[in-house]
Parts: sequence; structure tokens; C-alpha cells
Amino acid sequence: MSPKKVLVVDDQYGIRLLLKEVFSKDTNIIIYQASNGKQALEVIQHEKPDLILLDMKMPGMDGIELLRRLKRLNTRAKVIMMTAYGELDMVEEASELGASAHFTKPFDIEELRSEVMKQLVS
Repeated sequence: MSPKKVLVVDDQYGIRLLLKEVFSKDTNIIIYQASNGKQALEVIQHEKPDLILLDMKMPGMDGIELLRRLKRLNTRAKVIMMTAYGELDMVEEASELGASAHFTKPFDIEELRSEVMKQLVS
């Protein structure tokens, strides 16, 4: 079985590092990182990730704008949104744009891991 590709998009280095640690134990997952929407688009076009863990609030292009662009790119990647803010309107818009789940920071790392694994096999 070929490894699954997961892209972590977050402007916080600590979050990217934490998620890389969590998933690096699984030899069947390759983790890519991007600190902003522009970097994320480059990784998405070159690596075609299976799943994107996407921060809602980032400087420049936010998570919602990146989701809109993903829709236009017609990518098959599943998206899980992460947010430090409980903005329900943004979460709702993210769902309408195709995000399959969302987690509010600080999230339970095991819950997030289990959702990622579930998304990767479905």
C-alpha cells in the first residue's frame, strides 16, 4: 500500500512540529508542511496530498480562501479545518466548501489523529 500524504498548513511552527511528530510514528504517512496558503498551494500542486490539515486563520490567504482555491483546482484531498476561534460562520462556510471536519485549538491530539486515520481510509 502506498503511503498517504498529509499536508499540515498552519502559520504556527509549534503546531506544524507537533502534528509532524504525531504522524511521523506511522510509517504509512508522509507529512508535508506549509506556513501559509501560498506555500500550501505549491505543495498541493506538486505532491497531491490525500488530506490537508488546514488552519482557518493565517496571515495573507486564510483557510477559507485556500479552500475556495482547492475547489477550483478540483483536488481530491480531504480537508480538516483547525481553528483557535469558535467562529461558527467560518466553520459553516468551510463545511460548505468541502471541509469534512473541524477541530478547535487546543484540540485533543488523539481525537485529531483518529479523525485523520478515519479520513485516510475512507
